[in-house]
Amino acid sequence: MRHLPDPRENASPEGAGFETICEHHGENALAHGGGAVPPLYQNSTFVFPDAESFERRHDPGAHIFEYTRHDNPTTAILEAKWARLESGNWARCFSSGMGAISAALGGCLKAGDHVVCVYRCYWPTKQLLNHWRRFNIETTFVKGVEPADFVAALRPETKVLYLESPTAGLGDVPPVEPLTKLASERGITTIFDNSWATPYFLKPLELGCDLVVHSATKFFGGHSDVVAGAVMGRDAQLEERVTQERILVGAVPDPFAAWLLLRGLRTLPIRMERHQASALAVAQLLVDHPKIDRVYHPGLPDHPHHEIARRQLRGYGSLFAFTLKEQTREACYRVINKLKLFQIGVSWGGHESLVVGGNFFSDDPEHIVWIVRLHVGLETVDDLLADVTQALED
Repeated sequence: MRHLPDPRENASPEGAGFETICEHHGENALAHGGGAVPPLYQNSTFVFPDAESFERRHDPGAHIFEYTRHDNPTTAILEAKWARLESGNWARCFSSGMGAISAALGGCLKAGDHVVCVYRCYWPTKQLLNHWRRFNIETTFVKGVEPADFVAALRPETKVLYLESPTAGLGDVPPVEPLTKLASERGITTIFDNSWATPYFLKPLELGCDLVVHSATKFFGGHSDVVAGAVMGRDAQLEERVTQERILVGAVPDPFAAWLLLRGLRTLPIRMERHQASALAVAQLLVDHPKIDRVYHPGLPDHPHHEIARRQLRGYGSLFAFTLKEQTREACYRVINKLKLFQIGVSWGGHESLVVGGNFFSDDPEHIVWIVRLHVGLETVDDLLADVTQALED
Protein backbone atom coordinates (compact mmCIF):
# COMPACT_ATOMS: atom_id res chain seq x y z
CA MET A 1 0.00 0.00 0.00
CA ARG A 2 1.15 3.54 -0.77
CA HIS A 3 -0.67 6.73 0.03
CA LEU A 4 0.90 8.41 -3.04
CA PRO A 5 3.46 7.49 -5.68
CA ASP A 6 7.05 7.72 -4.51
CA PRO A 7 8.43 11.04 -5.91
CA ARG A 8 11.78 9.34 -6.47
CA GLU A 9 10.11 7.19 -9.14
CA ASN A 10 8.80 10.23 -11.05
CA ALA A 11 12.17 11.06 -12.52
CA SER A 12 12.85 13.62 -15.18
CA PRO A 13 14.47 12.16 -18.31
CA GLU A 14 18.06 10.93 -18.13
CA GLY A 15 20.33 13.82 -18.99
CA ALA A 16 17.62 16.41 -18.36
CA GLY A 17 18.83 19.97 -17.88
CA PHE A 18 18.92 21.82 -14.58
CA GLU A 19 15.86 23.89 -15.44
CA THR A 20 13.83 20.81 -16.43
CA ILE A 21 14.71 19.11 -13.15
CA CYS A 22 13.58 22.18 -11.21
CA GLU A 23 10.27 22.19 -13.07
CA HIS A 24 9.31 18.52 -13.29
CA HIS A 25 11.46 16.08 -11.33
CA GLY A 26 9.60 14.16 -8.63
CA GLU A 27 6.19 15.38 -9.74
CA ASN A 28 3.22 13.37 -10.98
CA ALA A 29 0.36 15.76 -11.65
CA LEU A 30 -2.17 12.98 -12.29
CA ALA A 31 -1.52 11.56 -8.84
CA HIS A 32 -2.65 14.87 -7.34
CA GLY A 33 -5.87 15.43 -9.23
CA GLY A 34 -4.11 16.86 -12.29
CA GLY A 35 -2.84 19.96 -10.55
CA ALA A 36 -0.04 21.64 -12.49
CA VAL A 37 1.48 22.60 -9.14
CA PRO A 38 1.83 19.96 -6.41
CA PRO A 39 -0.70 20.47 -3.61
CA LEU A 40 0.15 21.51 -0.09
CA TYR A 41 -0.38 18.60 2.31
CA GLN A 42 -0.79 20.76 5.41
CA ASN A 43 -1.50 17.94 7.81
CA SER A 44 0.33 16.41 10.75
CA THR A 45 -0.70 12.75 10.49
CA PHE A 46 -1.89 10.20 7.92
CA VAL A 47 -4.48 7.43 8.28
CA PHE A 48 -4.29 3.77 7.22
CA PRO A 49 -6.99 1.48 5.77
CA ASP A 50 -6.12 -1.47 8.01
CA ALA A 51 -3.83 -2.63 10.80
CA GLU A 52 -1.67 -4.67 8.41
CA SER A 53 -0.69 -1.66 6.33
CA PHE A 54 0.10 0.27 9.52
CA GLU A 55 2.37 -2.57 10.58
CA ARG A 56 4.27 -2.33 7.26
CA ARG A 57 4.74 1.46 7.41
CA HIS A 58 8.49 1.21 8.10
CA ASP A 59 9.28 -1.58 5.65
CA PRO A 60 12.27 -0.75 3.41
CA GLY A 61 11.08 0.91 0.24
CA ALA A 62 7.49 1.16 1.38
CA HIS A 63 7.46 4.99 1.38
CA ILE A 64 4.23 5.10 3.37
CA PHE A 65 3.44 8.46 4.95
CA GLU A 66 2.75 8.25 8.66
CA TYR A 67 3.53 11.52 10.46
CA THR A 68 4.92 14.80 9.15
CA ARG A 69 7.82 14.78 11.60
CA HIS A 70 8.97 11.71 9.63
CA ASP A 71 7.81 12.54 6.11
CA ASN A 72 5.20 14.44 4.13
CA PRO A 73 4.12 14.23 0.46
CA THR A 74 4.90 17.89 -0.27
CA THR A 75 8.29 17.68 1.40
CA ALA A 76 9.06 14.39 -0.38
CA ILE A 77 8.66 16.03 -3.81
CA LEU A 78 11.03 18.82 -2.77
CA GLU A 79 13.60 16.34 -1.48
CA ALA A 80 13.48 14.33 -4.71
CA LYS A 81 14.26 17.52 -6.69
CA TRP A 82 17.06 18.55 -4.35
CA ALA A 83 18.73 15.14 -4.52
CA ARG A 84 18.72 15.18 -8.32
CA LEU A 85 19.97 18.78 -8.52
CA GLU A 86 22.93 18.03 -6.23
CA SER A 87 23.70 14.71 -8.00
CA GLY A 88 22.81 12.88 -4.81
CA ASN A 89 20.82 9.77 -3.98
CA TRP A 90 18.81 11.40 -1.20
CA ALA A 91 17.99 14.73 0.41
CA ARG A 92 16.41 15.81 3.69
CA CYS A 93 14.63 19.09 4.35
CA PHE A 94 14.94 20.85 7.71
CA SER A 95 13.22 23.70 9.49
CA SER A 96 16.31 25.92 9.18
CA GLY A 97 19.81 25.95 7.75
CA MET A 98 21.23 25.53 11.24
CA GLY A 99 18.94 22.55 11.79
CA ALA A 100 20.46 20.97 8.66
CA ILE A 101 24.04 21.82 9.65
CA SER A 102 23.49 20.51 13.19
CA ALA A 103 22.06 17.24 11.86
CA ALA A 104 24.88 16.73 9.36
CA LEU A 105 27.55 17.34 11.98
CA GLY A 106 25.67 15.53 14.74
CA GLY A 107 25.27 12.45 12.59
CA CYS A 108 29.05 12.22 12.14
CA LEU A 109 30.42 13.18 15.56
CA LYS A 110 30.64 11.92 19.13
CA ALA A 111 32.47 13.03 22.26
CA GLY A 112 36.24 13.06 21.74
CA ASP A 113 36.05 13.73 18.00
CA HIS A 114 37.76 16.59 16.19
CA VAL A 115 36.59 18.83 13.31
CA VAL A 116 38.71 20.76 10.82
CA CYS A 117 36.78 23.74 9.44
CA VAL A 118 37.43 26.69 7.14
CA TYR A 119 38.14 29.81 9.19
CA ARG A 120 35.60 32.23 7.71
CA CYS A 121 32.66 29.85 7.73
CA TYR A 122 29.07 30.95 8.26
CA TRP A 123 29.17 32.63 11.68
CA PRO A 124 26.41 30.51 13.35
CA THR A 125 28.30 27.37 12.21
CA LYS A 126 31.39 28.62 14.04
CA GLN A 127 29.25 29.35 17.09
CA LEU A 128 27.79 25.84 17.01
CA LEU A 129 31.20 24.18 16.74
CA ASN A 130 32.55 26.29 19.58
CA HIS A 131 29.43 25.48 21.63
CA TRP A 132 30.08 21.76 21.19
CA ARG A 133 33.39 22.05 23.04
CA ARG A 134 31.25 21.49 26.14
CA PHE A 135 30.65 17.96 24.76
CA ASN A 136 34.39 17.37 24.22
CA ILE A 137 34.17 17.95 20.46
CA GLU A 138 37.08 20.15 19.40
CA THR A 139 37.40 22.21 16.22
CA THR A 140 40.43 23.68 14.46
CA PHE A 141 39.62 26.61 12.17
CA VAL A 142 42.02 26.84 9.23
CA LYS A 143 42.88 30.33 7.96
CA GLY A 144 44.66 29.26 4.77
CA VAL A 145 43.19 27.66 1.67
CA GLU A 146 46.05 25.40 0.57
CA PRO A 147 45.72 21.62 1.16
CA ALA A 148 48.89 21.76 3.30
CA ASP A 149 47.12 24.19 5.66
CA PHE A 150 44.38 21.64 6.25
CA VAL A 151 46.77 18.69 6.54
CA ALA A 152 48.61 20.55 9.30
CA ALA A 153 45.35 20.84 11.25
CA LEU A 154 44.45 17.12 11.12
CA ARG A 155 44.63 14.93 14.21
CA PRO A 156 44.19 11.18 14.70
CA GLU A 157 40.74 11.92 16.13
CA THR A 158 39.63 14.14 13.20
CA LYS A 159 36.30 12.85 11.92
CA VAL A 160 34.89 15.76 9.88
CA LEU A 161 36.30 18.21 7.36
CA TYR A 162 33.85 21.11 7.07
CA LEU A 163 34.13 23.31 3.97
CA GLU A 164 32.67 26.37 2.33
CA SER A 165 34.09 27.44 -1.02
CA PRO A 166 33.60 30.33 -1.54
CA THR A 167 33.09 31.28 2.09
CA ALA A 168 30.18 33.50 3.06
CA GLY A 169 32.55 36.06 4.57
CA LEU A 170 35.29 37.29 2.26
CA GLY A 171 34.89 34.76 -0.52
CA ASP A 172 37.86 32.52 0.32
CA VAL A 173 38.01 29.63 -2.16
CA PRO A 174 39.69 26.45 -0.85
CA PRO A 175 40.17 23.86 -3.63
CA VAL A 176 37.54 21.21 -2.98
CA GLU A 177 38.76 18.15 -4.88
CA PRO A 178 42.27 17.93 -3.32
CA LEU A 179 40.75 18.36 0.13
CA THR A 180 38.08 15.68 -0.30
CA LYS A 181 40.76 13.32 -1.61
CA LEU A 182 42.98 13.75 1.44
CA ALA A 183 39.93 13.43 3.74
CA SER A 184 38.79 10.24 2.01
CA GLU A 185 42.25 8.70 2.32
CA ARG A 186 42.07 9.23 6.07
CA GLY A 187 38.46 8.08 6.57
CA ILE A 188 37.26 11.63 7.30
CA THR A 189 33.75 12.72 6.31
CA THR A 190 33.60 15.93 4.26
CA ILE A 191 30.61 18.22 4.80
CA PHE A 192 30.19 21.14 2.38
CA ASP A 193 27.98 24.20 2.83
CA ASN A 194 26.84 25.05 -0.71
CA SER A 195 24.55 27.96 0.19
CA TRP A 196 26.79 30.50 -1.60
CA ALA A 197 26.90 28.83 -5.03
CA THR A 198 23.89 26.47 -5.06
CA PRO A 199 24.04 23.37 -7.29
CA TYR A 200 23.50 25.68 -10.25
CA PHE A 201 27.11 26.86 -9.99
CA LEU A 202 28.76 24.02 -8.02
CA LYS A 203 28.03 20.35 -7.23
CA PRO A 204 30.24 19.33 -4.29
CA LEU A 205 29.18 15.66 -4.30
CA GLU A 206 30.73 15.38 -7.76
CA LEU A 207 33.98 16.69 -6.25
CA GLY A 208 34.11 13.99 -3.58
CA CYS A 209 32.18 15.56 -0.69
CA ASP A 210 30.10 13.19 1.44
CA LEU A 211 27.36 15.58 2.58
CA VAL A 212 26.11 18.90 1.23
CA VAL A 213 24.22 21.32 3.45
CA HIS A 214 22.23 24.43 2.54
CA SER A 215 20.52 27.31 4.16
CA ALA A 216 17.51 26.85 1.90
CA THR A 217 16.23 30.15 3.26
CA LYS A 218 18.52 31.83 0.76
CA PHE A 219 18.63 31.07 -2.97
CA PHE A 220 16.42 27.97 -2.84
CA GLY A 221 13.62 30.04 -1.32
CA GLY A 222 14.54 33.19 -3.17
CA HIS A 223 11.71 35.36 -1.84
CA SER A 224 12.74 36.04 1.79
CA ASP A 225 9.56 34.43 3.07
CA VAL A 226 10.67 30.99 4.26
CA VAL A 227 13.24 29.61 6.71
CA ALA A 228 14.54 26.11 5.91
CA GLY A 229 17.61 23.94 5.45
CA ALA A 230 18.74 20.94 3.44
CA VAL A 231 21.18 18.03 3.62
CA MET A 232 22.01 15.94 0.53
CA GLY A 233 24.24 12.91 0.03
CA ARG A 234 24.82 9.56 -1.62
CA ASP A 235 25.79 7.20 1.21
CA ALA A 236 22.91 5.19 2.69
CA GLN A 237 24.45 5.04 6.17
CA LEU A 238 24.81 8.81 6.29
CA GLU A 239 21.22 9.12 5.09
CA GLU A 240 20.07 7.01 8.03
CA ARG A 241 22.06 9.09 10.52
CA VAL A 242 20.88 12.43 9.18
CA THR A 243 17.26 11.25 9.03
CA GLN A 244 17.44 10.03 12.63
CA GLU A 245 18.85 13.37 13.76
CA ARG A 246 15.94 15.18 12.08
CA ILE A 247 13.27 12.91 13.53
CA LEU A 248 14.62 12.86 17.09
CA VAL A 249 15.51 16.54 17.32
CA GLY A 250 12.28 17.52 15.56
CA ALA A 251 13.93 19.93 13.10
CA VAL A 252 11.29 19.16 10.48
CA PRO A 253 9.95 21.83 8.11
CA ASP A 254 6.34 22.83 8.01
CA PRO A 255 4.74 21.50 4.78
CA PHE A 256 3.96 25.07 3.70
CA ALA A 257 7.68 25.86 3.89
CA ALA A 258 8.36 22.91 1.58
CA TRP A 259 5.66 24.17 -0.82
CA LEU A 260 7.25 27.64 -0.88
CA LEU A 261 10.62 26.07 -1.60
CA LEU A 262 9.14 24.13 -4.53
CA ARG A 263 7.90 27.46 -5.87
CA GLY A 264 11.35 28.99 -5.38
CA LEU A 265 13.08 26.20 -7.28
CA ARG A 266 11.06 26.93 -10.43
CA THR A 267 12.89 30.24 -10.90
CA LEU A 268 16.24 29.34 -9.33
CA PRO A 269 18.24 29.11 -12.60
CA ILE A 270 17.09 32.44 -14.03
CA ARG A 271 17.47 34.14 -10.65
CA MET A 272 21.04 32.87 -10.28
CA GLU A 273 21.95 34.19 -13.73
CA ARG A 274 20.56 37.62 -12.86
CA HIS A 275 22.22 37.66 -9.42
CA GLN A 276 25.54 36.78 -11.00
CA ALA A 277 25.40 39.39 -13.77
CA SER A 278 24.28 42.21 -11.50
CA ALA A 279 26.76 41.38 -8.72
CA LEU A 280 29.67 41.35 -11.15
CA ALA A 281 28.56 44.72 -12.52
CA VAL A 282 28.42 46.24 -9.04
CA ALA A 283 31.75 44.65 -8.10
CA GLN A 284 33.43 46.07 -11.22
CA LEU A 285 32.06 49.54 -10.46
CA LEU A 286 33.61 49.30 -6.99
CA VAL A 287 36.96 48.09 -8.33
CA ASP A 288 37.22 51.21 -10.47
CA HIS A 289 36.08 53.64 -7.75
CA PRO A 290 38.77 55.84 -6.16
CA LYS A 291 37.35 55.45 -2.63
CA ILE A 292 37.49 51.65 -2.63
CA ASP A 293 40.49 49.83 -1.25
CA ARG A 294 39.63 46.21 -2.08
CA VAL A 295 36.74 44.15 -3.46
CA TYR A 296 36.38 40.55 -2.25
CA HIS A 297 34.60 38.92 -5.19
CA PRO A 298 36.05 35.58 -6.39
CA GLY A 299 34.86 36.29 -9.93
CA LEU A 300 37.25 39.23 -10.27
CA PRO A 301 40.73 38.54 -11.72
CA ASP A 302 42.48 40.32 -8.83
CA HIS A 303 40.89 38.11 -6.16
CA PRO A 304 43.68 35.98 -4.63
CA HIS A 305 41.74 32.76 -5.26
CA HIS A 306 40.26 33.68 -8.64
CA GLU A 307 42.03 30.91 -10.54
CA ILE A 308 40.69 28.27 -8.14
CA ALA A 309 37.21 29.77 -8.41
CA ARG A 310 37.37 29.90 -12.20
CA ARG A 311 38.25 26.19 -12.39
CA GLN A 312 35.88 25.06 -9.66
CA LEU A 313 32.73 27.12 -10.17
CA ARG A 314 30.40 27.33 -13.15
CA GLY A 315 29.44 30.86 -12.12
CA TYR A 316 29.16 33.26 -9.22
CA GLY A 317 26.41 34.29 -6.87
CA SER A 318 25.25 37.55 -5.39
CA LEU A 319 27.32 37.86 -2.22
CA PHE A 320 30.60 39.72 -1.89
CA ALA A 321 32.34 42.32 0.28
CA PHE A 322 34.52 45.38 -0.05
CA THR A 323 36.61 47.77 2.05
CA LEU A 324 36.98 51.51 1.85
CA LYS A 325 40.32 53.29 1.76
CA GLU A 326 39.12 55.27 4.77
CA GLN A 327 39.18 52.49 7.33
CA THR A 328 36.96 53.91 10.07
CA ARG A 329 33.67 52.97 11.63
CA GLU A 330 32.24 56.33 10.63
CA ALA A 331 33.13 55.95 6.94
CA CYS A 332 31.80 52.38 6.80
CA TYR A 333 28.49 53.30 8.41
CA ARG A 334 28.15 56.48 6.36
CA VAL A 335 28.17 54.48 3.11
CA ILE A 336 25.77 51.88 4.48
CA ASN A 337 23.34 54.49 5.77
CA LYS A 338 23.34 56.37 2.44
CA LEU A 339 22.34 53.30 0.43
CA LYS A 340 18.65 53.27 -0.51
CA LEU A 341 17.96 50.15 -2.60
CA PHE A 342 20.42 48.09 -0.55
CA GLN A 343 18.51 47.71 2.71
CA ILE A 344 20.31 46.86 5.95
CA GLY A 345 19.64 43.23 6.79
CA VAL A 346 21.24 39.85 7.30
CA SER A 347 21.03 36.77 5.07
CA TRP A 348 21.13 36.75 1.27
CA GLY A 349 19.63 34.96 -1.71
CA GLY A 350 16.30 36.80 -1.72
CA HIS A 351 14.91 39.06 -4.44
CA GLU A 352 15.90 42.23 -2.57
CA SER A 353 19.38 43.75 -2.28
CA LEU A 354 20.85 43.82 1.24
CA VAL A 355 23.87 45.29 2.99
CA VAL A 356 25.56 44.69 6.34
CA GLY A 357 28.83 46.04 7.59
CA GLY A 358 31.17 46.24 10.53
CA ASN A 359 34.31 44.73 11.93
CA PHE A 360 32.93 41.21 12.36
CA PHE A 361 35.30 39.75 9.75
CA SER A 362 38.38 41.01 11.59
CA ASP A 363 40.51 38.23 13.06
CA ASP A 364 43.26 40.38 14.53
CA PRO A 365 42.31 42.66 17.47
CA GLU A 366 45.32 44.82 16.69
CA HIS A 367 44.20 45.36 13.09
CA ILE A 368 40.48 46.02 12.81
CA VAL A 369 39.06 45.84 9.28
CA TRP A 370 35.78 47.56 8.50
CA ILE A 371 33.93 45.53 5.87
CA VAL A 372 30.82 46.24 3.81
CA ARG A 373 29.06 43.11 2.54
CA LEU A 374 26.51 43.26 -0.26
CA HIS A 375 23.85 40.86 -1.49
CA VAL A 376 22.92 42.03 -4.98
CA GLY A 377 19.25 41.37 -5.66
CA LEU A 378 17.01 41.42 -8.71
CA GLU A 379 16.38 45.13 -9.06
CA THR A 380 17.29 46.91 -12.31
CA VAL A 381 21.07 46.81 -12.39
CA ASP A 382 21.44 50.45 -13.49
CA ASP A 383 19.44 51.50 -10.43
CA LEU A 384 21.73 49.45 -8.18
CA LEU A 385 24.81 50.97 -9.77
CA ALA A 386 23.40 54.47 -9.28
CA ASP A 387 22.60 53.66 -5.64
CA VAL A 388 26.14 52.52 -4.90
CA THR A 389 27.60 55.51 -6.74
CA GLN A 390 25.58 58.06 -4.75
CA ALA A 391 26.39 56.32 -1.47
CA LEU A 392 30.10 56.80 -2.14
CA GLU A 393 29.77 60.51 -2.91
CA ASP A 394 30.87 63.09 -0.35
